[in-house]
Amino acid sequence: MYRWSYLNMALLSMSAGAALFTYAPHASAAPAVSIVRSVDVDAPASAVWSKIGGFCAIANWHPMIARCEEDGKTPSTRTLVGKDGKTRFVETQVSRSDGELFYSYAFVASPIPARGYFATIRVVPRNEGGSTVIWNGSYVPAPGKQREIEDALTGIYESGLSAIRAKFLK
Repeated sequence: MYRWSYLNMALLSMSAGAALFTYAPHASAAPAVSIVRSVDVDAPASAVWSKIGGFCAIANWHPMIARCEEDGKTPSTRTLVGKDGKTRFVETQVSRSDGELFYSYAFVASPIPARGYFATIRVVPRNEGGSTVIWNGSYVPAPGKQREIEDALTGIYESGLSAIRAKFLK
């Protein structure tokens, strides 16, 4: 297990109707790009984690995901199917700690034209009894696609985090 600084934490999601994309590395290595988004939730971290911490629980809280299927292997791989029925992400869980309230995953295949995608979803307790959900990711974009990917991932992260907050509104 590794520990990330809170500034490097957040999660990924996307709504793209493209075919699965596997981006092969090329001779000139582009720098990795990072994205971090977070949301404060008015609920204890343990309560939030109990709703979002399962690797396939994303289908229960993310508005863009219609279903999630896990392969039952170790490490676990999930296939996410978008609400359009066509968009698919295949992701492998890389690390997890229910005690530290996080899991990390990597793309196996996705419609996003990037390679080396790695993300973490973490729930952090706040002093006043609430929590913060942080979703962070890093990736190497395909040439000329950085803005498109950033916009897509921002939409995925922010819509997912907004849905998490809405589940705990009083």
